[in-house]
Amino acid sequence: MAEGLMQKLFPGRIYVRSAGVRQGKVDPFVDAVMAEIGVDMGKHRPKTFEDLDESGFDLIVTLAPEAHHKALEMTRTDAMDVEYWPTMDPTLATGSREQILNEYRTVRDQLMMRIKKRFDWSPSAAD
Repeated sequence: MAEGLMQKLFPGRIYVRSAGVRQGKVDPFVDAVMAEIGVDMGKHRPKTFEDLDESGFDLIVTLAPEAHHKALEMTRTDAMDVEYWPTMDPTLATGSREQILNEYRTVRDQLMMRIKKRFDWSPSAAD
């Protein structure tokens, strides 16, 4: 979700890639809540840190403790910042479809607010 939100808020202005510690699967709940705000996740495929063939990032933002430890380990000798943004894992949500979607919306909205604040987002005329 974070990568999709960054691309929506800063189209073509900030280079962003997302990755996890373990190989994930396409999550239809992520697709649904992102579509609600006009973000098409259809081409997104989950990647691991090892799948990223880029380097030279200025900042790594981690959302889970395990990812944070992995990022710190990988960047020990690199000049980049690593920030940890504790985030609830919506895949642990239970209940009806609507209850689960609400958990995903909560995470999406929290990430949106955090991204806007951290990267000093301001609306353009098109927003």
